[in-house]
Amino acid sequence: MSDTFLTLATPAEAQFREKASTFLALAAPAASEAQARAVLAAREKLHWDATHNCSAWLMRDGVRRANDAGEPGGSAGAPILAAIEGAGVTDCIVIVTRWYGGTKLGVGGLVRAYGDAAAQALQAAPRLRGTYAERLAIPYAYAHTAAVMRAVERAGAEEMEHGYAEGGSAGIIRVSVPRGRVAALVDELREATAGSVTPEREGETTLYRNADSGSAYS
Repeated sequence: MSDTFLTLATPAEAQFREKASTFLALAAPAASEAQARAVLAAREKLHWDATHNCSAWLMRDGVRRANDAGEPGGSAGAPILAAIEGAGVTDCIVIVTRWYGGTKLGVGGLVRAYGDAAAQALQAAPRLRGTYAERLAIPYAYAHTAAVMRAVERAGAEEMEHGYAEGGSAGIIRVSVPRGRVAALVDELREATAGSVTPEREGETTLYRNADSGSAYS
């Protein structure tokens, strides 16, 4: 199992016309099926006058859904889902809204139109790279401050909280560390402090960074 995945940072839209029909696609992040359904419900309410609101979503746990919403079977939801899979992203939903213009496109034309609309919206959406991580609490004596800070930086950890005991004789730092680097960080801390610093695991989390720049995304 990979320690990283791609998802969407923010929603994006794409629109085009095909033989008088208008296709408007929305690609949006959704961390769960419940969120995906909420996004779909809001879209259906917004575009209540549309002929179809077809959709698909893909979750990190492998759950995937595709809905033709009244179009011929396999002509809308499946190509939307294929576009998501082709983009290499998860935890997202794509909804393609169609206003029928009076000219039938045929199943092949619908597959191309829905797939193209989904792909364009996905291409327009900025990406986040998620990294599975662990939360660690690292208590340490003041004399080991420099060694602890160096090890934390080398591990690519994100600092969440840092405090000191009264008088500054000891400190504790809480960090989120990429899962694949936890063991190396623990070993380095023990070696650098002659075994006196032992991190305490406090649970799992996920780190998100801008997939283009690698910087933290907020």
